[in-house]
Order: sequence, then C-alpha cells, then structure tokens
Amino acid sequence: MKLLSVTVTVILVNFISTSLSISCNFPPDLWCSSKEIAELCKVTEQCAANSWDVKSDGPLVNFTLYYESLCPDCKRFFVEQLYPAYQAVGKIMNLTIVPYGNAEETKDGDLWKYNCQHGPNECVGNLIDTCAIYYMMQPEYFPFIHCMEKSSLDPITAAKKCGPIFGAPVDRILECANSSFGNRLEHEMAVKTDALQPQHQYVPWVTLNGVHTERLEKEAEADLTKLICKTYQGSVKPAACKKFEKPDSKRCHK
Repeated sequence: MKLLSVTVTVILVNFISTSLSISCNFPPDLWCSSKEIAELCKVTEQCAANSWDVKSDGPLVNFTLYYESLCPDCKRFFVEQLYPAYQAVGKIMNLTIVPYGNAEETKDGDLWKYNCQHGPNECVGNLIDTCAIYYMMQPEYFPFIHCMEKSSLDPITAAKKCGPIFGAPVDRILECANSSFGNRLEHEMAVKTDALQPQHQYVPWVTLNGVHTERLEKEAEADLTKLICKTYQGSVKPAACKKFEKPDSKRCHK
C-alpha cells in the first residue's frame, strides 16, 4: 500500500509539472510581469498579493532604446541596465526598443537593402527583433529579445534556443524576418531612427520622454533604474526606488 501511495504521488507530481510546462513557458522571475503570464502560470493570486502592489499614479516614463543587435555596447546595456531596470521599475516605464542603429538602407525595387555595421548577421538579428516586436505583445517580446542579446550564438540559432523558453512564435518570426513584410517592418525602424533630433551619433542611443542629452545617456548607462525612478513624477514608486530617495533632513524642528 505504501509503494502504491508513493507511485501515485510521483505520477501526480509529474502530471502537475507537465501540465504547468505546457501552459507556462516562462521562467519564475517573469511570472508576475503581466497578468496574462500570471494566468498562464496559475499564480495570479500570489502576484496580486505580493508583486502587483504598485499602481502608477503619474505619467509613465517614456524610455526608448535605439540599438543594433550585434553591437557589443548595445548588448552590454541591454543585459546590465535595461533588463534589470525593466524588472525593477517596469510598472512606471513605457519602453520602446528600435533595432536598426547605425545600419544603412537603399531602395531596391519594392524592397530595401540593408548594410549593417557588424555584418549581414546583424541585419538578420535586427529583422528577427523587429518581427518579434510585431508578433509578440509587450512585455512578452522583451525577455525573448533580451535572451538573444545575452547570447553569443548567431541570431537564428539564438532565436531557436530562446523562443521555446519565452513562448515566442519562432517559426512565424523567422518567416517574417525572411519576407518582404519583415523587410518593410525594418524600414519603419529605419525611419524612426533617421527621424531622431538630434540625429544619433552612436549606439546605444537613448531618449527619455523624447529627449536625448549626453548627460541623460551617461546616467542611463551608469544606473538606468535610478534614472527612471528620479524621472517618474508619481507619488507611489516601486520598492526598487526607495534606495534612491534622499533621507529626511536631520534637524530638530520645533
């Protein structure tokens, strides 16, 4: 009877684990990143009680990153600043990423030819990121693209590896990246980049509420979480912002 009980328990655990993996393809640190993911991973109640305690009471901070997929400094900024900041204070951010960077485009019939700073593979990576942004909802596409930026593999291999982890429709994304539709989507990224005022001089290039200055760039590269916290005008801020608050004045008021 004891053996039967153990067997049933093992089967039940395996069944629960398998059922969860079918519907929840996200790592635990992302389970509360959106209500949709929380529902898939069956942790809505836990997230509501422990993570969804901050509701923005001010305008979101608009932060845009202009980058190219294989630029070493872009990868570093993505991994060391942007992703940690989004995890910590994403609730008060309106994040936009524009994968094009220092590329150049020329018209070729009905399509565009792209010449990328770090070679043809970078053009492929830019197209994959662009198609992921189109087919996946924010915030779901961001962890997938972060996974690719963190990888040292070529963009197609990285997409195939990262896709199943984050529930990305990899086949559709890769098909898009190799199509005239994806080509036109990337042209839209080029238009956004070329419309920058002032025009970008390097990547990563960031704007905060539509503004770029060298000072803002340096602050973002040094501590993006701090910059977002400092910029946000709401009275209720995420817990991650508390360490940046100025201490109360040490004075004896009457």
